Amino acid sequence: MRYSICYTPSAREPLAQAAASWLGRSVYSGEAVEHPQVKGLGLQEIAFHTALPRRNGFHGCLKAPFHLHPEVSEAMLLRELMQFAGMIEPFSLPPLEIGRLGDHCGLMLAEPSPALDRLAGLVVQAFDRFRAPLTEDEIDRMVPERLSAPQFANLYRWGDPHVLDEFRFSMPLTGPLPLHERERFLSVLRGYFASCLEMSPVFSSLALFVEREAGAPLVVHSLHPMGRVSARRIA
Repeated sequence: MRYSICYTPSAREPLAQAAASWLGRSVYSGEAVEHPQVKGLGLQEIAFHTALPRRNGFHGCLKAPFHLHPEVSEAMLLRELMQFAGMIEPFSLPPLEIGRLGDHCGLMLAEPSPALDRLAGLVVQAFDRFRAPLTEDEIDRMVPERLSAPQFANLYRWGDPHVLDEFRFSMPLTGPLPLHERERFLSVLRGYFASCLEMSPVFSSLALFVEREAGAPLVVHSLHPMGRVSARRIA
């Protein structure tokens, strides 16, 4: 069993529903969802090139998947996450846009978000005591020889090379694409998600994802609303 702390829109939001259809799976129910009929891509192409993000689920990762440390429990993690979320006020993210994430395509911020960067750093540090140390095999799978010096240091200190100053928010929508396919997928994705990206999303809850066994799809275990309870009731 592994856990991960992430951002994902609530199940009722149009962005979550569009992403579930695009990826072919809901991160809330875990159930399969029909891929959309879109001009320019066949259903088999979408299914093939979304296999990796379909398993990972639609989310922006703040703390990468981790096994629980032997000295803590799921109940302790849930209690800490609930208390932590209550101390962080919700905030608006910059607009999201479709772009290239290396050889993948996905959603990224149109401009920097200091509030999100700060929250991501706090999550990584506050919940590190719940993380079991990486095994040598887990480290090797991250190909540490390809990392920069700061990323290498992050991997050994925090279990994830892409945290703190190396953090870049993204929500992947494809697996790796051949160079000649990327522009076609970008064009289709921009058209498909256009109506969902007209308004800036609000980061109002932290999502705890769970991978119940090795290789299993990640699903939302629980959502933890941010901000004081009294403030949420007024809102």
